[in-house]
Amino acid sequence: MPNLRITEIKAFVPAKDFELSKRFYQGLGFTMASEGGGVAYFHFGHVSFLLQDFCAESLAENFMMHILVEDVEAWWAHVQDTQVASKYGAKVSAIEAQPWGMRDFCLFDPSGVLWRIGQNTE
Repeated sequence: MPNLRITEIKAFVPAKDFELSKRFYQGLGFTMASEGGGVAYFHFGHVSFLLQDFCAESLAENFMMHILVEDVEAWWAHVQDTQVASKYGAKVSAIEAQPWGMRDFCLFDPSGVLWRIGQNTE
């Protein structure tokens, strides 16, 4: 039987301004573990993504990521405390209850990538 076990899956997140986006994610608390060839590897604990120095027209505005957290209020406060919205031209919404059994808020990075940060309620 062939070994088809998957060890990890990561998205390539687009960046219109690669340097600004790298600072944004570091300001949010992600660690940039490596960079090269127009790709930066970011992680926060055991979760990770790849930031790419590439952004086709309208790609970022139509790109969405989701972070499932244990405490959405703590994350919302963390985003406020880091001041990433004002420092990097990002936007953040209020926490809302969603009909799919989650409370979440939206964080738009400097490129317009939408990150939904949420906690299960069911």
